[in-house]
Amino acid sequence: MKLPATLRTLRYRNLRLFFSGQLVSLVGTWMQNVAQAWLVYRLTGSSVLLGMVAFAGQIPVFVASPLGGMVADRFRRHRVVIATQTASMLLAFALAVLTLTGTVRIWHIFVLAALLGVVNAFDIPARQALIVDMVSRDDLMNAIALNSSMFNASRVLGPAVAGLLVATIGEGWCFFANGVSYVAVIVGLLFMNVAAHKPVKQPGTPLAEVIEGFRFVIGNPPIHYLLILLGIVSLTGMPISVLMPIFADRILHGGAKGLGILMGVSGIGALAGALLLASRQSVKGLGRWVALAAGAFGVSLIVFAVSRSFRLSCALLLPVGFTMMVEMGSSNTLIQTMSPDHLRGRVMSVYSMMFMGMAPIGALLAGVAAGRWGAPATVAGGGGVCIAAAAVFGLRWPNLRAGARELIAAAQTTK
Repeated sequence: MKLPATLRTLRYRNLRLFFSGQLVSLVGTWMQNVAQAWLVYRLTGSSVLLGMVAFAGQIPVFVASPLGGMVADRFRRHRVVIATQTASMLLAFALAVLTLTGTVRIWHIFVLAALLGVVNAFDIPARQALIVDMVSRDDLMNAIALNSSMFNASRVLGPAVAGLLVATIGEGWCFFANGVSYVAVIVGLLFMNVAAHKPVKQPGTPLAEVIEGFRFVIGNPPIHYLLILLGIVSLTGMPISVLMPIFADRILHGGAKGLGILMGVSGIGALAGALLLASRQSVKGLGRWVALAAGAFGVSLIVFAVSRSFRLSCALLLPVGFTMMVEMGSSNTLIQTMSPDHLRGRVMSVYSMMFMGMAPIGALLAGVAAGRWGAPATVAGGGGVCIAAAAVFGLRWPNLRAGARELIAAAQTTK
């Protein structure tokens, strides 16, 4: 049976196994994210501590991702991902046991969140680079977009289920379900036969390899401009998810169930954005999409921040999720397309630093700002910064297109 163009990369067996396992696991991950935020809020009632826990869980990605990228380029990415997924499963079970036995304390959450952040610093570059080992370069854009679709499909189901479970039987069972969900992705990885990536032993030290990755990023303006915009959006716009428990409870009066609905609706918008990207056949015009989506994301944040109606806020989260996904998915596709395979893990580690690593700094700042000026003002201010950054990028990108085309051509000859 011929697959639709949007699903064309599912003809690859390895990608089917990877996606099916990841979809189950990511539903569990989103359940844990929502349940953990609610647990922190229930234990402390503090917007500052919400931001601090998010900071503790994501700052290791910023610090350790360069090392994770070096590992992804030096060792078999397939084996690295198996190891990181196993470690994530054990950490989820540990949090479940502490919560279900009633012994969990806020410092436990900080420690386990930080450990998971360390695991993610190695997992994200390896997992992003592993996708390229499963498909041909012609299908790279579709594979990345479908991976984003899977990620956001889980955002729809996971938070909604978490909201219901938290409201009925508590956070602990969400953490337990997340631990069980990792079994699916580990089994899928074990059944895969990935032999495309053959790590090349580098003559230099690990530090020299890390520096080589940074030099490539800094020396190529199309890549580092995309990453700078991504970092600004992550720093100022992404903290909306950290502050969502405050919107759900204090502003919109929806409680834990409302939190799950809000996060799920945002996921629906993001899923629509990912499917739109998957339907594209080439990277032509994606730079312009990045600028427009980042600006529209900022506008959406401002409008959401002023809403006091639960139903209206749900509707406004659709464009928030959609524009966020288009900006980040387009950036991911362009950067992967411009990166040579032997540097891919290290380049994607810088992507991880900007995407995941800037978010904890933003979460910490947003938590403090929300405690002083309120969550709506904090989110609206972040939206304003996103609009300004998008405008600067949009004006600069036309001068970067020629360099981007050269990088894409060079990467295609080195695959």
